[in-house]
Amino acid sequence: MKKRMFLCILLLLAGCKQQDPVSDISEPVQATQSTPETPEQVPQAEQQPIPAMPETPPVPPDDPTEFVRVQDYIPDIVVDLRYATENNFTGSVIYHYTDAWLRYSTVCKLKQAQEILRPQGYGICIWDAFRSAQAQDTLWAAYPDGNYVANPANGYSGHTRGDTVDITLIALDGQPVEMPSGFDDFSAAADRDYRDVSELAANHAHLLEQAMETSGFKGYAKEWWHYSDTEKHPPETIFIPPS
Repeated sequence: MKKRMFLCILLLLAGCKQQDPVSDISEPVQATQSTPETPEQVPQAEQQPIPAMPETPPVPPDDPTEFVRVQDYIPDIVVDLRYATENNFTGSVIYHYTDAWLRYSTVCKLKQAQEILRPQGYGICIWDAFRSAQAQDTLWAAYPDGNYVANPANGYSGHTRGDTVDITLIALDGQPVEMPSGFDDFSAAADRDYRDVSELAANHAHLLEQAMETSGFKGYAKEWWHYSDTEKHPPETIFIPPS
């Protein structure tokens, strides 16, 4: 009996040794500070610049022969009125307004020409538009040659009628392109016989001419930059554009 009890006690002690004691002071368990997975960066759609909303164009006048500011109806046209500066053949300022003015019906045709040229990578720059009778007198006094300056004694210039423009071709970024000559070049290079100019200049002049004639203009033989509306208007002797 005693022997059996002794064996039980031995077995009990052996079983206790097989179990790990639980410590009262447990080592701090270092929680795995796993960095949370960064969500995959979804690329945002490339932000496109918001195109500027075009200004609301003015209501067309009831009378198509009324004078209007060209830029109001053709916002992307470039205006560089040479006679509003000293950058012209006289070396003097001829008039004191810097906006181009024409009859509304003529502006509509000019807009059509601009729309023809734009898909081809070009635009129009206006060198001269409406010109008062007084300004015409000044030009004639500076250069009295009827081949290049209309003689006021023989009637009014197309510019004074508000249906004639002096223009050139430009790139869409506003940069000039090669043309047969500069503005008011009173030489053979200024006429519409382009055999005496570079091929590139001739091509540009033909391109401008085609767009303008398609839109209802006719060019002047001795000045590649000069175009008149095929619909003639009476001369304007009272209207003066605002400065």
